[in-house]
Amino acid sequence: MSNKTLAIIKPDAVNNEYAGEIIDKIIKAGFKIKAMKMTRLTVDSAEGFYAIHKERPFFGELVEYMTSGPCIPMALEKENAVEDYRKLIGATDPAKADEGTIRKLYAKNIQFNAVHGSDSDENAEKEISHFFSRNELLNNYTD
Repeated sequence: MSNKTLAIIKPDAVNNEYAGEIIDKIIKAGFKIKAMKMTRLTVDSAEGFYAIHKERPFFGELVEYMTSGPCIPMALEKENAVEDYRKLIGATDPAKADEGTIRKLYAKNIQFNAVHGSDSDENAEKEISHFFSRNELLNNYTD
């Protein structure tokens, strides 16, 4: 079991000015932010990050969406981080998300779903390394 996960506040949530509220919920849920930055993904970076979905029909729209504006990736730390963060964000489809979850509160629909969360410990490691160098993770924001 890992104690790290990747969170991304996606372009729609940044554009709608929900980033501060989402970060506040993450911190209040007991996560430590080990690294965080605002960035705008290039097409190459988005395609690489979402390569697992390359053969799916929504891949092009996903890449277009994730490159449409700034996003905020964060490396989070907490015991049982992946599972706890996924509970905090709720179902991918906000219509099916539990009350009080980030997606229920801030997502527009299944495509514009406000946040990303790693789905496994293995993917969390890969995803964190996509956005952050080892050095960035050592110079963390909260202890």
